[in-house]
Amino acid sequence: MRIVVKVGTSTLAYKTGHINIRIMEKLCRVLSDIKNAGHQVILVSSGAVGMGMGKLSLGERPSELSLKQAAAAVGQCELMYTYDKLFSEYNHTVAQVLLTADDIQNDERRANFIATMDRLLELHVLPVMNENDTVATKELVFGDNDTLAAVVAENVKADLLILLSDIDGLYTADPHFDPDAKLISVVEELDDSIIALGGGTASGVGTGGMATKLHAAEIATRSGCDMVIANGADPYILYNILDGETVGTKFLGKK
Repeated sequence: MRIVVKVGTSTLAYKTGHINIRIMEKLCRVLSDIKNAGHQVILVSSGAVGMGMGKLSLGERPSELSLKQAAAAVGQCELMYTYDKLFSEYNHTVAQVLLTADDIQNDERRANFIATMDRLLELHVLPVMNENDTVATKELVFGDNDTLAAVVAENVKADLLILLSDIDGLYTADPHFDPDAKLISVVEELDDSIIALGGGTASGVGTGGMATKLHAAEIATRSGCDMVIANGADPYILYNILDGETVGTKFLGKK
């Protein structure tokens, strides 16, 4: 299978902005094993701005564009250095791919992007992707990496998109406030009642929330790609997903 895995800032980093080393080591180990099994893997990784916050000793996520871009430039270096080091321990080569929305909206650049991704995967490289926050302006941003991951999955014709977050999946209500909220295991149709379940972000360091994940599900499923939302606190959950176990919330692609 061709699999896109997106991991959020709240999974990769502590609230201080510093790397959660235990989680990153597990994630790279599991993704390496999945590649060893013959799957093609693309990792969409948040965390550049969050890690830049830690390196620059910023107390909160920057709101000023230039400061956010500076934090992204600093944090992206640490992010890729860490991935390169960890994946190389399992003899896997990584490639950094940074996108803005314009890279997808422009037909020529989109075609170049798809051709490059296909060639990287043919060469058994593991692409590590992020939004190009260092140069992106308001007009050129995806807005969140859930959307970016779905757009990537759509364009590379992925079979499965997995969003690892700090929540177990889609609930019938917000589980932070409603103790009777029930986890929804399978979503066959993204109707208005499902879309209405979207909420805000629970993390102070990320930009995503359930609303962005449901938007990602719309993009992915319309291209025929299945999508799973699962808790990334233990990356070993990826094994359960690929084994077909009932984990998190699965959105069925339109075949």
